[in-house]
Amino acid sequence: MVEITITEALAETKTIAKRIENKQQFILLYLFREERIKDPLIKEGGAEKVIGQEMQSIADLNERKVAIRRQIQDANANYSITVGKETRSIADWLVWRREVASNMKTFYMELRKKIEVARTVARSRGSTISSGEGSRPDDIVVNLNEQTISQKIETLEETLGVLDGMLSLKNATIRIAV
Repeated sequence: MVEITITEALAETKTIAKRIENKQQFILLYLFREERIKDPLIKEGGAEKVIGQEMQSIADLNERKVAIRRQIQDANANYSITVGKETRSIADWLVWRREVASNMKTFYMELRKKIEVARTVARSRGSTISSGEGSRPDDIVVNLNEQTISQKIETLEETLGVLDGMLSLKNATIRIAV
């Protein structure tokens, strides 16, 4: 086993994927031939033998990929990152970024968009948007502070930016054995 950084491991998984793709294309190219055509891989032991070797090579590469991913996953579960006042394992931050942050950002942006549409509608009929106090019967009342929405979006984007930097740093420094 050799130790490499997570960044190197992730690069290797991409290389493995390309190698597998090339081997699959090679196998498809030599999968069959008409009996009357000479085996173009006869010097290498014949197409059947070469294809068998390539199939085994693909299986080995897939196992290497699984081993690398397992080691990355273990490292991500065992190392923590603190962003602002929040400390989580890298694995938890990755889930948060992928499933929570993206959903919340979309939701906040939708809230902002709906309020802007309501504002446009209110203007078109001579009304205004209000917070409910001192409003007229035709005004549209927004039940959420727009500044709070903007602050939440800003905080989320700031957290994501810091997190991305921290993840890059950790990926470049955490070593795994593969």
